Amino acid sequence: MKLVICEKPSVGVSISSVLGVKSRHDGYIEGGGYIVSWCFGHLAGLASAEVYYERFSKWRYDDLPILPGKWEYVVGKEKMKQFELLRELLNRSDVTEVINVCDAGREGELIFRTVYYLSGCTKPMKRLWISSMEDSAIRDGFENLRAGSEFDGLYQSALCRSKADWLVGINATRLFSILYHRKLNVGRVVSPTLALIVQRECEIDAFKLEKFYTVGLNFGNFEASSEKFSDKSEAEKIERDCDGKNVTVRSIDRREKSEKPPLLFDLTTLQRTANKEIGYTAQQTLDYLQSLYEKKLCTYPRTDSRFLTNDMAANIPELAGISANVCGAEIPVSMNTSVVCDSSKVSDHHAIVPTVSVESADISVLPTGEREVLRLVARQLLCAVGEPFRYAETVVTLECGGHRFTAKGKEVLSKGWKAYLDCDLSENSFPELKENAEIPLKSVAVKEGFTTPPPHFTEDTLLHAMETASAKEMPEDSEHHGLGTPATRAAILEKLVANGFVERKKSKKTVHLIPTHAAYSLITVLPEQLRSPKLTAEWEQKLRMVESGEFSADEFLSDISDMVSDLTANYKVVKGAEVLFPSGRDVIGRCPRCGSEVTESRKGFFCENHDCHFALWRDNKFFKMKHMTLTKAQASELLKSGRVFVKGLYSEKTGKLYDAWVVLDDNGEFIRYRVEFERRSV
Repeated sequence: MKLVICEKPSVGVSISSVLGVKSRHDGYIEGGGYIVSWCFGHLAGLASAEVYYERFSKWRYDDLPILPGKWEYVVGKEKMKQFELLRELLNRSDVTEVINVCDAGREGELIFRTVYYLSGCTKPMKRLWISSMEDSAIRDGFENLRAGSEFDGLYQSALCRSKADWLVGINATRLFSILYHRKLNVGRVVSPTLALIVQRECEIDAFKLEKFYTVGLNFGNFEASSEKFSDKSEAEKIERDCDGKNVTVRSIDRREKSEKPPLLFDLTTLQRTANKEIGYTAQQTLDYLQSLYEKKLCTYPRTDSRFLTNDMAANIPELAGISANVCGAEIPVSMNTSVVCDSSKVSDHHAIVPTVSVESADISVLPTGEREVLRLVARQLLCAVGEPFRYAETVVTLECGGHRFTAKGKEVLSKGWKAYLDCDLSENSFPELKENAEIPLKSVAVKEGFTTPPPHFTEDTLLHAMETASAKEMPEDSEHHGLGTPATRAAILEKLVANGFVERKKSKKTVHLIPTHAAYSLITVLPEQLRSPKLTAEWEQKLRMVESGEFSADEFLSDISDMVSDLTANYKVVKGAEVLFPSGRDVIGRCPRCGSEVTESRKGFFCENHDCHFALWRDNKFFKMKHMTLTKAQASELLKSGRVFVKGLYSEKTGKLYDAWVVLDDNGEFIRYRVEFERRSV
């Protein structure tokens, strides 16, 4: 009996259908020599810190760094039933072989191996590695199962990433939360991504708007412009020099140019396009694409390749015809299949393309998001195999009043691949002109313009920045130099939003990613190693090397542990933390010791400078004896004047109530109160 383990139930049903496995049970399907079962994503994960020692349930500086010797795992209560079932199936006596059918990528490998090893299974392991959930691809994959050992490196890489994220996340989050007295989520990839966003906003804030001027010549059927001037008077002089004059054509430079078709989509470029054109978030695009993959309508989503393998060239005409139907477009007359096929540029999975199953599917019943993403994928295939976009660009140099002007025109020669895009291909051609000819000037005018600041990040532009982070600092032959992977970047963005560091703000039709005050504050206090895209990109590169066997997993984790240990031992709190991280509590006055703000909380009134320790407790011993609780108004007056008049104080001697002045005595270390019945003259 062969046990097939899938990543989720829906995939299990598809696999069972292809294999002819029909006998349904609770949590698995059996028949024909196969048992097909499934996980629910990650059934088990690395345990939280308190699982190792109970004292870790409280966050204390003295417990840092937390560096597990033997890593512990936990299974969520809601997933325990399925985990126990899989463990039982893995150890069933009639099961002789286990087949990993989880998603063919880093996370899928981790999901399967975690369950496999935690169950104590040692039975032979095979791997289904496919890029499409079509029936034909599944059948072919099962006929060509690969040895599980081929993916040991992939598993080690996934495990290293998971443990590294745990080490940095647990230790750094606790360290900064403890030191700055508020929850500050810090992550190996999340923090440098946030640093990119904050840096961009700082550039925008620092940008100084500058005015400039140009002189425009209007000929009725085309226009020309001068260079830019910072001095308006200089532009106005040129305007006067040209007014009423004829213009001489000095040169006409016409050049034919072309734009090659774009490459096919990998996940990141698809996410960028969907965000730019439709407004979908990276996570939404991934979710829609994953659903299309499971419906057998698109190939594997989490790919970083933009090419197909050479053996797929014969299938491209059929896929192009299917794509044309999806887009309601004409089938390309000729197809440049060679430009999209290059096996040397395909590692784990090829580029994203529609499947043959689309031809028989009713696309109209798909949810709008899935339908739109499928249309983008189909359109990209049509563009990629299309002809170049050809155009002629003409630059005309003119002279008037002793000054030079330039006009540019564009003439479309062949739409090529751009015929499939909903883009403006309008032409800006010139009337017939000859060099050294004079042409009449209709009007001349000074035009005012402004320099523009760097744009706010959108998910489109941020994904590009993440993908290319540290490209300049990394070696030229480095294949991967970005933040995160195509599979993880969407989750990183969503985490930043969920943790309150980034807000999505819509301006007209564009959604910008704007850092919050908390984001600025966090990036200000983080050391370079936690906000550096370069360092994080180097870690991603090393994870790839772990996968290929070029770098030791133990060495990688040792480097991370050393960094965490150094951080917790040597980091110093940034001065002015009370400004960076305001409590949001009501300010009632100034601290008599250090001058910082004193704010109200549930148990009393405390100085915001955490090195100060000044506090006025509501239920202190003095007021308890007087059968009273210190109020906000009383505390405010004590800070302002050093005394407050209080009515209804209880006397332990007489048992009666009385009115008196309560005076604050603070020696810099301890706070005491005393009673005065007459206010002393100053």
